[in-house]
Amino acid sequence: MTSQDNQNDITTTAGAGLDSQAVAIDPTASEQIDLAHMDIAAITDTANLPQPSLQPIQQATYKANTTDFIVNELLPLDFTGEGEHLWLHIEKSGMNTAYLAKLLSEWADIPLRDVGYSGLKDRHALTTQWFSLRIPKKQLPPTEFAPVDIGENETVTILAQHWHNKKLNRGTHRANQFVITLRDIQFASASDENNENNVSPEQLLSAKEAVEHHLTRIGESGVPNYFGPQRFGRQGNNVREALSLFARPPREPRPQPKKSKRKRAPREQNTMELSAARSLIFNEILAARVRDGSWNTGLAGEVFNLDGSGSIFTSEALDDTLHARIDSGDIHPTAVLWGTGNDKVTGSAADLESTVVQHSPLLMQLATGLEQRDIKAQRRALRLPIEALSWEWSDDQTLVLNFTLTTGSFATSVLASLVQQLAS
Repeated sequence: MTSQDNQNDITTTAGAGLDSQAVAIDPTASEQIDLAHMDIAAITDTANLPQPSLQPIQQATYKANTTDFIVNELLPLDFTGEGEHLWLHIEKSGMNTAYLAKLLSEWADIPLRDVGYSGLKDRHALTTQWFSLRIPKKQLPPTEFAPVDIGENETVTILAQHWHNKKLNRGTHRANQFVITLRDIQFASASDENNENNVSPEQLLSAKEAVEHHLTRIGESGVPNYFGPQRFGRQGNNVREALSLFARPPREPRPQPKKSKRKRAPREQNTMELSAARSLIFNEILAARVRDGSWNTGLAGEVFNLDGSGSIFTSEALDDTLHARIDSGDIHPTAVLWGTGNDKVTGSAADLESTVVQHSPLLMQLATGLEQRDIKAQRRALRLPIEALSWEWSDDQTLVLNFTLTTGSFATSVLASLVQQLAS
């Protein structure tokens, strides 16, 4: 889930783990990190990342049922009604996006590369998203799409279909709408050490009002834009794989024929590992910005992102105009998605990014591996705006949240700002 959908005096296990390792290992040393003595699971546990303020819910459960986590892909588009690409709007549960794409390719008897989708959706959720199938001459299969080789808890339903003249490419959808149910809520302000059920009506009312006040505030100001836990894999395995990848020398680019239009050979295809490495570095930089309070205020030399777009611009100094634009949500401070050519950021913002990486041997090794593979640096907003946030209490311990996030962000970042211990 992009999500799969992030404040100052709270210390974290992850930060402590990285700092403690910096004492024992010289960040400039060339030897490889000893993974046997490094708790990658703790370092990549996003529940340990700091938040700007203490979350009003001490504990809650989500994804108790499939319908407790609903994701609807928002892809406004005018279909041409012609062309050889059949677009399908599909509702699914218990099944990941890549497997559904495989089933569709088999049904239409087309190569998997001719099946398009915009983003990956959570398997353990009820989701709707678009797929496109390139079907030459519009020769549809003789039977309806009704896969039989799916599990008991897996469902697929086609909601709509349209012909269009283009394939659906990755990252095309604008945003995702989430409907998330939190159950078995225990409130931070209404807990009783002797009897957690011994809460007066007045305490319960006050606790719910604290939650609603918090939701109103983050609906206006946003939350830290952390990468979610799914980016790192189970127990941080994607980061382990990245370290194993970087321990090997980069592949030599293959020579291209003189008449080739390619400027260079295709990059090494280890997208998951490379993405996990960049995401961990970004999260640690954002965590430092949350601790010093600059994640939503900016620093000298900042690179800013224009809200709702991929546009960025630099500023050597902060003035009243920039502060006003930050406060209004028109622009957001950014941090680096590590790679070569990170030359836009300067001043205090650049110093902070360098310090965070240089003080952690783990981050140093990840950063070096990314640079050696010629991954180009990019910028990502530190603040995640929440669109159309609303909520409803089903009962005193059940809260239903409804909100929209731009593509590439994580709903778990919103939940982490609200709940201290989130169980699934």
